Amino acid sequence: MKTKKTPLRAPMKKGEGAASRPDASGERPRFKMGAGRAAARTVNREPAPSEDFAEAPAAEVVAKPKRQRLGPQSGRANRGTVGRNGKPLLESKPERLQKVLAQAGIGSRREMEEWIAAGRITVNGVPAHLGQSVIPTDKIKIGGRLVNVRFTTTRTPRIVMYHKPEGEIVSRDDPDGRPSVFAALPRIRGGRWIAVGRLDFNTSGLLLFTTSGELANKLMHPSSELVREYAVRVLGELTLEAQKQLLEGIELEDGPANFASLTDGGGEGANHWYRVTIFEGRNREVRRMFEAVNCTVSRLIRVRYGPFNLPPQLKRGWVRELAEGDVKALLRELEKTINPAQTHAESA
Repeated sequence: MKTKKTPLRAPMKKGEGAASRPDASGERPRFKMGAGRAAARTVNREPAPSEDFAEAPAAEVVAKPKRQRLGPQSGRANRGTVGRNGKPLLESKPERLQKVLAQAGIGSRREMEEWIAAGRITVNGVPAHLGQSVIPTDKIKIGGRLVNVRFTTTRTPRIVMYHKPEGEIVSRDDPDGRPSVFAALPRIRGGRWIAVGRLDFNTSGLLLFTTSGELANKLMHPSSELVREYAVRVLGELTLEAQKQLLEGIELEDGPANFASLTDGGGEGANHWYRVTIFEGRNREVRRMFEAVNCTVSRLIRVRYGPFNLPPQLKRGWVRELAEGDVKALLRELEKTINPAQTHAESA
């Protein structure tokens, strides 16, 4: 029996066909190091285009269209000649600078007047002056920073009552680092709390805050005639002559002052309590009046400010916010009590 001979094949060159030889396990390797490294780089890649496709046109790159902003644009730069109240700016009535800043919740009118006098406020790059009127297109800056103001607002201002304890200062900045009453107030966005009057560092009791500088000005203005009532504890007792002087009037360094009422609150030992009312709130006025009649105040508590009474359940350091309906009722009552002369002066 003849054995079938394998046809002769041309000898392979070095490195050729190595990739097709089976290894000891019987599997064919995908590539071989050395000459086959270039082939390994093409594994899992698409084959190069043949000559038939060499002249095919390249795919055109289409630019992605930019996303267009839908709806009307907002902001001062995009309102054109329309104000925040929807009226043309040409029809907007100029308003006093301090009033506009107070409506924006930046501070009370009195504070804004002090800032204007100090040169902290500019209008269109020029230092502002007292009595200046502005319109919505004016650029108002405080300390070089542009502020966003509004000429009309329908938002009801917020009011909170705070039972101030002794040892807190009614200021945001204190060089001595003493605790501030503002740290206990709720945080708000787009405005800030404005204190209605002040209380001394060692005085406790009712303290009001609002988000409206206009409202704060009305509550503090003498024409509103809002009474302040204090509970005063003194060392010893007031003589009848001293009580008469406090009611009729005492001359202080900054002018005469007197209590609207003075009643005996009783007491035991060296301490004695009195209830006094006054229609103004000068710096340390109650303490200075008692000192003028040689009587030392050992404790001072404000228990009422106008229509607001210190709630017995409001503990020291606690805050209570008025409901929106109560705030609206208060605003209506204030409008009735505002002096017509003041209203005329503001509109002038």
